[in-house]
Amino acid sequence: MERLILTTMLIISGVLSEDILEHQCALKGTSVIISCKYNNLPGLTVRSIKWYKVQRVADDLMFFLISDLPSPTNHFEYMFNNHENDCSLRINDLQFADEGEYVVSFVVGFQERKSHKHTYLEVKELKAVVQPSTVAEGETVRLSCLTACPEETQIAWMRDRQPVTRTVFQATKKDAGRYYCAVYQQDSGRSASVALTVHYAPTGVILSVNPAGAIIAGSTVTFTCSSDANPSVTQSGYTLFKDGKLISSGQNFIISDIHPSQSGQYHCSAWNGIQRRGRSFVTSLEICVEVQYPPMNITVSVNPERAVEGSIVNLTCSCETAADAYTWYRRTLSDSSSPPVRVGSGKTLSLVFVRGLHPALYFCNVRNKLGESNSTEVMLAMPESSHDRNLLPILVGTGVSLSAVLLMVLLLFWKTQKRAISKKTVADFSPGPGESNSDPDAVYANVTMLPLSPQPDEAYSKPNPNQGDSHQNASTSHEDEVSYSTLNIKKCRQQSSRVSVDNSRGSHDSRFTAKGDTCVVYATVVKSS
Repeated sequence: MERLILTTMLIISGVLSEDILEHQCALKGTSVIISCKYNNLPGLTVRSIKWYKVQRVADDLMFFLISDLPSPTNHFEYMFNNHENDCSLRINDLQFADEGEYVVSFVVGFQERKSHKHTYLEVKELKAVVQPSTVAEGETVRLSCLTACPEETQIAWMRDRQPVTRTVFQATKKDAGRYYCAVYQQDSGRSASVALTVHYAPTGVILSVNPAGAIIAGSTVTFTCSSDANPSVTQSGYTLFKDGKLISSGQNFIISDIHPSQSGQYHCSAWNGIQRRGRSFVTSLEICVEVQYPPMNITVSVNPERAVEGSIVNLTCSCETAADAYTWYRRTLSDSSSPPVRVGSGKTLSLVFVRGLHPALYFCNVRNKLGESNSTEVMLAMPESSHDRNLLPILVGTGVSLSAVLLMVLLLFWKTQKRAISKKTVADFSPGPGESNSDPDAVYANVTMLPLSPQPDEAYSKPNPNQGDSHQNASTSHEDEVSYSTLNIKKCRQQSSRVSVDNSRGSHDSRFTAKGDTCVVYATVVKSS
């Protein structure tokens, strides 16, 4: 927007001048117009105009044609219009060098006449004020624009070339920057910029890990913590944590030979002495660091641990690290020198126990992109069959029963022997002196020796009751094959006795042992030849 600052009415050689303005103020960077109007007298016509800048040296005046002054192109513009009697001068992008006295000259006919009235142009600039220039986040800031010219000027505020709508506000970190004020819609007529510094607690705290991809055991890993803060966070303001425990201070932390135990959740915190929402430390998001390594600590579990014929047994392979492939192998115990045989793949191997399955060792091989390793070996053997399981209780029961019977027999025999030792008796195989065969306690037994070959039937002679022992006098045609003996058992006596009985057919040796009313008789019968 152009600004009219000077109007000069002149009377030169018949040219009428009106409304003289001798002093004006303009702002640096703006475009100003020194306005000039004239009136032609009858018979006189203004053919052109010239503007001069006047310099005073002592008491003398020196006039310099403005077209001869060093200036940018189109810095000065004549606005001469004879039809409208306009003799104005326009100065674009006003600078301090443009300050001074100006005078207009009219060319009438062949003569040039200068105005007797000079105009003084004063150049001033806008001054931006930010109070205070350094604040903590949340404090109040006021913007003021000062100008030395008395004329009221419409002002606009800018921050880093972006419009500012408020001149009083609560500072945030986004409000930091360089502020200036300018004449409305004339950005070239602006003040010098003034910086507003806003101190704020760390924001955007980030923990980065290098390398960013897979971390392999034994490699070098660098942790770096960064933040946006004013003032900046110092080295001592950064701390690094692993699984919630402090492990280092400083912006950078280096692990030269990382190992699996250093896997975990990492985060960092930043502090610059300024609180934010009542908190001094601001933490980053957690980063999960997983150290990758070849398979290790591989184990095999068996389920169920005790299996029977026909059942399914599952072998499960477990590994501490991620695995890409599982392979199962079998090694027989009978031929341990032969290479193992591949029997399956996958994390779990299922086997059915059948007869004919010999004891063997099983193990799994685990592979990933970093290497491979074998598990410990487990031995599987053929379990007992169902028939064996049914027969075992029978065998056990039979053994227990036999043991009980044997124990009872031994106990009975022991008791009987104990009684026989304490009491003995004498057995007579023939009646002794003064004894009769008619003893009511006598027991007679006939011992018959069967012939070795069939014999014709023979009549045995009956014993004569009037004679002695009938069996001693009886005759038979087969006397060698038949023997008769009489066994007389007396009541047992406390003292044992030995009785020898002679017979024409053999000799007898008898021993009696008695206790109480019970007698045990041992007899030997020998057949004579």
